[in-house]
Amino acid sequence: MKTLIFNKHWLITATFWIILEIAFWTQMIRDYPLIFATYVSFVIMIGSMISAHTLSDFLLPKAMATGKMKIFAIQCTMISLLLASVLSGAAVSCYWLFLHGTKYDSMGRMLAYSNFWLKLGSAIPSAILINATACGLRFYQEHGKIEKNHALLQQAHLEAQLRILQDQINPHLMFNVLNHIHILMQKNVELASVLLVKFSDILRYQLYECNRESVLLEREVQYLKDLVAVEKIRWGEELKVVCIWNIQDGKKDIVPLLLVPFVENAFKHVSRLPMEKGYVTLILKQENNELIFTMENSSSVQQPRKGTSHGLGLENVRKRLGLLYPQQHELSIEKTNSLFKVALIIQLHSKK
Repeated sequence: MKTLIFNKHWLITATFWIILEIAFWTQMIRDYPLIFATYVSFVIMIGSMISAHTLSDFLLPKAMATGKMKIFAIQCTMISLLLASVLSGAAVSCYWLFLHGTKYDSMGRMLAYSNFWLKLGSAIPSAILINATACGLRFYQEHGKIEKNHALLQQAHLEAQLRILQDQINPHLMFNVLNHIHILMQKNVELASVLLVKFSDILRYQLYECNRESVLLEREVQYLKDLVAVEKIRWGEELKVVCIWNIQDGKKDIVPLLLVPFVENAFKHVSRLPMEKGYVTLILKQENNELIFTMENSSSVQQPRKGTSHGLGLENVRKRLGLLYPQQHELSIEKTNSLFKVALIIQLHSKK
């Protein structure tokens, strides 16, 4: 990708100089014989390239890196004046050396090329335009690099947070489950055994199986089923949990642990007021290459939702979706006094 951007930049730059050289030569050929027009346009082009690339390839990147753009503006002004001097000097010197007094000379040419200062004034706009164009092309390239690096840093930051989520099970959930297993061992050994197996499967998947950029959809779905099963056992009759799973092709790819924050968030913030049975509804279905995920839980104005959540958090999940599924997802979040609902559609890919 870096090579592609590099080649594209230099292709645009080379095209710019070729067009500029043709424009200079076309203008000079009207006033000078072929050999002299070629000489003048060549000198002007060399001066323009040295001036423009000094600004665009050395001074501009340095100024952008250090933030000293005022100093760069002064440097740009001085170099543009120097380039204007080269442009006017080349034209005037060529006239006096090769054209004056020959059959190609005329009163109009003498008036146009004999006065250096007059020619300098008319060359300044051209010098500024040449340098500004070269710097503009360079600024566009540098700006693209900055945006790309920012996106990479943002993705690295989010992936680092994902790695934390993979390597460290939520301590709150872990302690609650282990405590629940301890209680069940005294009352219902069979149920405690089921809970322990489910919880060990969660740990195994989260710590060992999803250390890749993508995993099979069927494994991610099984992880979600285990997570919901653990929560159902923990809540028992206090909470109504409804799950609908409809996966047609589990061999598709999905980013690991992408949906987990939504599930954990639902169970963490579900309403649990006295004399009021809360509910959590999860629907996960696949239609061709689309994965449709809906997560809804009861809420209550008497039990306000906390402003933060553990792990990646809903905002980081939104950012991850933007980076990992650009233009390939639709996310909507609905909050009312009685419910909290998340609806997500993702375009899946086949396993490579």
